[in-house]
Amino acid sequence: MPERPQALLAMTARNVPHVLPPDLLARLRESVDVDPALVAHDFTDDRVRRVLARTEILITGWGCPRLDAAALDAAPRLRAVLHAAGSVKGFTTPEVWRRGIAVSSAAAANALPVAEYTLAMILLAGKNVLAARDRLRADRAHPYGDILPGVGNHGRRVGVIGASRIGRRLIELLRPHDLRVSLTDPYVDRAEAGRLGVDLLPLDELLRGSDIVTLHAPATPETRHLLGARELALMPGGAVLINTARGALVDHDALIAELRTGRLSAVLDVTDPEPLPADSPLFDLPNAFVTPHLAGSQGNEVARLGLTVVEEAERLSTGERLQYAVDQAALDRAA
Repeated sequence: MPERPQALLAMTARNVPHVLPPDLLARLRESVDVDPALVAHDFTDDRVRRVLARTEILITGWGCPRLDAAALDAAPRLRAVLHAAGSVKGFTTPEVWRRGIAVSSAAAANALPVAEYTLAMILLAGKNVLAARDRLRADRAHPYGDILPGVGNHGRRVGVIGASRIGRRLIELLRPHDLRVSLTDPYVDRAEAGRLGVDLLPLDELLRGSDIVTLHAPATPETRHLLGARELALMPGGAVLINTARGALVDHDALIAELRTGRLSAVLDVTDPEPLPADSPLFDLPNAFVTPHLAGSQGNEVARLGLTVVEEAERLSTGERLQYAVDQAALDRAA
């Protein structure tokens, strides 16, 4: 059997059993030599540095220390970083790319639960379930036999902002439903929108014509407060904003002002700041539904991220190309 390349785990230690449950860990160890008891949370630690000196594959996750020049100097044999999570922006540096180190991400796997969460919220919002539940709790009675106006998902107009991995997966999940879906994305042309089966619209037109708007764009200097007071005012009365992307895409002061009028509703899995201060009005506004950044992989979904990394390690061990290699050139417009 050929010698297995040395690997090192670099993530929050308590997450390792979730990312790599026993069956996946055993499978990983068939491809690489890795000690699951050694998890790097500081690349200056003496024990970590001894292993880092011969490490060829770094298996990272949430909580990975920053891969700056000093860390990379301590890992002269490093040739690949396999990230068991989504964005690599938080810990990679330009030095990683300058040294020709391959980087892979499980972003595609992490996109699946986010799209599922968003689909669920779109369908629930279309039936006005969240507000109806609060009314039922308050009144302890409900109107059997009444047809509630303005409620339902037949022909509901959904506007998707951003054809990211999550945005595209969401569009796929929306297809079986009787919804009218439009998209805005500066990097998508009409031909591609046609292949996706959606109408391509400018942002303002999408906002004016959508009953539900869902955000799937990256956080960049250009997208900060993409939706401010002017943009929110374009949304029709009764519309719902869903944000599972990044909190900074929305001007929260402007959003709170709109929510206080009762004109709009919002489902927010991400906020700015995050977490919210305890006195944030978003906790108390009846038309704001806030969840604690849980749309991404949670519980048993985290092992799907680990599976992606294990499969990438197997490709490396057999000389295949990484399936989920990160393109440095695309990082500026990625999450």
